[in-house]
Amino acid sequence: MTEYDGENYLRRFGIIRYMKKKNEEQKNDGKRMVIYNRKARHEYSIEETFEAGLVLAGTEVKSIRAGQSSIQEAFCKVENNEVWLYQMHIAPYEMGTHWNVEPKRKRKLLLHRNEIRMIQIKMEQKGLALIPLSLYFRHGYAKLDIGLAKGKKLYDKREDIAKRDLERERQRESSPKDI
Repeated sequence: MTEYDGENYLRRFGIIRYMKKKNEEQKNDGKRMVIYNRKARHEYSIEETFEAGLVLAGTEVKSIRAGQSSIQEAFCKVENNEVWLYQMHIAPYEMGTHWNVEPKRKRKLLLHRNEIRMIQIKMEQKGLALIPLSLYFRHGYAKLDIGLAKGKKLYDKREDIAKRDLERERQRESSPKDI
């Protein structure tokens, strides 16, 4: 093969395969979901969401990638114009000897100053809570979706369940039945 042979040349050196992986990653926006807080959407009505970075130790990142963390009981607070995450459990990394940190320590969230100011104002005026919704990796960095939320009453939860049931029944009726 002395001359340039177009696509075969590119395949031979793995360039086409690399390009396809890049395109698939772009469709996904580089986002890989790790943990989702299902309980949050059931117990709260989410008014606004924000994406925040997390300040973590190296062993914590490895534990999160292994799925060894939980945000079910976690909540956020604004203190001294900084947002902190409390009660998020990250299990100690098995191979991380003295580098492991306390599993439920408070962790700093990274947001823009104007976002923090807006969150603080809304929390004070409307009495909203700041809760974590999901934890994922975007382009190698751990990100946390947090939501300004208002607690649901029991009857609100029942209404949501009733709406879901009606939606399911409509889908069953409209779907073709195999006999």
